[in-house]
Amino acid sequence: MQNNNCCSASRTLHPVHSAVDIQAQFKQETDPSSSAIIHMNWADIPAGSFDMGTDTSEGFPSDGEGPVREVYVNSFCMSAYTVTNEQFRQFIEATGYVTEAERYGWSYVFHLFVSEETRQQVRSTPQQVPWWYVVEGADWKRPEGPDSSIMDRLNHPVVHISWNDAVAYCTWSGTRLPTEAEWEYAARGGLKRKTYPWGDILKQDGRHMCNIWQGKFPVKNNASDGYIGTAPVDSYEPNGYGLYNVAGNVWEWCADWFTPGYHRETSADNPLYQRETGRKSMRGGSYLCHRSYCNRYRVAARSSNTPDSSTGNLGFRVVQI
Repeated sequence: MQNNNCCSASRTLHPVHSAVDIQAQFKQETDPSSSAIIHMNWADIPAGSFDMGTDTSEGFPSDGEGPVREVYVNSFCMSAYTVTNEQFRQFIEATGYVTEAERYGWSYVFHLFVSEETRQQVRSTPQQVPWWYVVEGADWKRPEGPDSSIMDRLNHPVVHISWNDAVAYCTWSGTRLPTEAEWEYAARGGLKRKTYPWGDILKQDGRHMCNIWQGKFPVKNNASDGYIGTAPVDSYEPNGYGLYNVAGNVWEWCADWFTPGYHRETSADNPLYQRETGRKSMRGGSYLCHRSYCNRYRVAARSSNTPDSSTGNLGFRVVQI
């Protein structure tokens, strides 16, 4: 297994906007009377302690997945599903917010999803992850580029969302992003030291439990789990706390700045890493993850990206304030 992350492509050659700048602009552009609480299905997560992280050989030590330690988390409510295209569309219609992918004019799209016409216009690909194409006109409402649409997948997770975009949505909806500790605690669903939200075996009685890559990455996905790209947010079975798709489907932004030293540098009581590092934490893996390359759909796995980056497999879920 290679220590690679097929799921990340960053805007490393472009300036990173701070969350403060984005929020200030967002507040100036938005009529406060337009704020609303989007209808969501909430999962009640009880307060408690859990063993966070992993020390197993499946993990990536350079990501800072361990050492395992006992962490306490207060009770909270988490959205049972990731934010959908329909929910994000309501936010856009109410506020006129413009996402960072739209501001930049491009976003990263996985190569197999790009039409032949769009492919001819692709200007570049990241050297280390050439399966990501820089597609002009790709954004949350046109996930594969100008000739695509979300109208047949309104119940799929919204993608091409930067961390700053997610925070803007939270500001408007009266929610927030989960901390890494909250996310992992909730994703475990009450199970102790298990690899996945449902246990240690990837398939349960031969049934697929999540939307990940099936086949030879990155050239062939046989979609034996039912999906090549995103799946509806309520696909598969929920975990013990009623959360859907906390493994696979799309990466989910967390509130923390990312550091490989997370488990050694944060408190064991409601930890939150707040020292700026240039990258924000992501959890859960995506439909592109595969054991042979990026085995990060495990519940303890971690990854990161710059706050202004967006890709076709990056979304978020929220916590109720």
